[in-house]
Amino acid sequence: MRVKDWVENRIRQDEIDRYKETGEQDFIDDELIEGYLDEMSEPSAQYVRQIIAKSLRIETLSLRETAALLHVKDPLLIAEMEEAAIRIKKFVYDNRIVTFAPLYLSSKCVNSCKYCSFRSENGEMERRIVPPEELKREVQTLAGGIGHKRLIVVYGEHPDSDVDYIVDTVKEIYDSTFTTKKGSGQIRRVNINAAPMAIDDLKRLKEVGIGTYQVFQETYHKKTYRQVHPQNTLKGNYDWRLYTMHRAFDAGIDDVGIGALFGLYDWRFEVMGLISHTHELERKFGVGPHTISFPRLEPASNAPLATDSKYLVSDDEFKHAVLTLRLAVPYTGMILTAREDASLRRRILPLGITQTDASTKIGLGAYSRGSEDQEVERQQFVIGDSRSLDEVVREMAEMGFITSFCTAGYRCGRTGNKIMDMLKCGREGTFCKLNAIITYREWLDDFASEETRKSAEPLIRREIDEVKEQNPGMYDMLMDYYEKTSQGSRDLYF
Repeated sequence: MRVKDWVENRIRQDEIDRYKETGEQDFIDDELIEGYLDEMSEPSAQYVRQIIAKSLRIETLSLRETAALLHVKDPLLIAEMEEAAIRIKKFVYDNRIVTFAPLYLSSKCVNSCKYCSFRSENGEMERRIVPPEELKREVQTLAGGIGHKRLIVVYGEHPDSDVDYIVDTVKEIYDSTFTTKKGSGQIRRVNINAAPMAIDDLKRLKEVGIGTYQVFQETYHKKTYRQVHPQNTLKGNYDWRLYTMHRAFDAGIDDVGIGALFGLYDWRFEVMGLISHTHELERKFGVGPHTISFPRLEPASNAPLATDSKYLVSDDEFKHAVLTLRLAVPYTGMILTAREDASLRRRILPLGITQTDASTKIGLGAYSRGSEDQEVERQQFVIGDSRSLDEVVREMAEMGFITSFCTAGYRCGRTGNKIMDMLKCGREGTFCKLNAIITYREWLDDFASEETRKSAEPLIRREIDEVKEQNPGMYDMLMDYYEKTSQGSRDLYF
């Protein structure tokens, strides 16, 4: 009865209706999206090149322009899209890539999503929430053993992991500090992936200091949404989920993350849905999503749709979707996760990705247990890349990317429209390069293997030389912070 009462009181219809301007119509227009996809099925090379030029000016693309890019087939034009994606990423974010770890704290869920191991009908899933002592062990492993500075903490939708539990666990994570070889380990940014909430609950998340609030629509296609999310469940309410970020902005949370689960419906439609969502947030609040995610369906315990969907996305289609998203919203962060295997991540990473996870374990309590094998009965799905953070940092160094552990911008107020304005003009990359160098030095000294340090040292030297050449006014201060960090100071930032 407690769970039933909780479910019945979750959705606030007035916190949906207040955002609608055209009666019953929401901002995802299925017919409009399908119409653009049909119209732009064979775009001219001239039109595509005009669109690419617009992206290079760091401007948001229209739905029609996005649809055109989604249908590009000419290998020469695709190569031009790739070149533009690389240039955009370098201008907006420099050559840094942020790393994080996912931390799952609950497997109880009241929903019945047909593609998910956590669905309530799955009797094979171990159900629990992580208690305080186990949480401490998980954070100690992540921050004190591996060296992560930011997490995405994932919660199921259930009264046992409601806003009170989220607030308590976020506080516990922020309050934990651990000794490392040379300094201290601490999680400095806690992003969360949680269920849609009412404004009052979202205000509590803001007060406890969460970073990005991440909720994925899963699929923007309404008919498919109804098919995979039973209508007698909380998640069956499409609009409650769709307007989550509106409520988050009104609650004062200014960094939000949207996403779609690719494989539930046509991947081109989902890209158009993500861009429609971006347009709506920019129109209503003057700022779009801080990040966009594009996970693909992966095998999941007792969830046949995860492997049987007729809309499963091939590697080439996935790459095309990522390219289009990078060009359509050139200033927005893009997250590539360990759902994908290492070889595909190597292919996709240079094409505008800004964040990726490493040392990923998604079973409850898996980090502190140190298990090398995936634990299907404890996981939401099967991951594709379980390499350590050390291995991923080394590979990215060999690819020419500096791994950034920086969280300074968020603590300095460079969030929401402030950071978006700086990203669009290329200024944020200047701050981020400086902070990336400092945090890279910090992580290398505290956590890296000798092999990884050898790969990273030439890269960090090149980054310092680039600052000296391109930003000489900050060079002396950078070197002051760099030397202090080398001597054991921690959490210095610009």
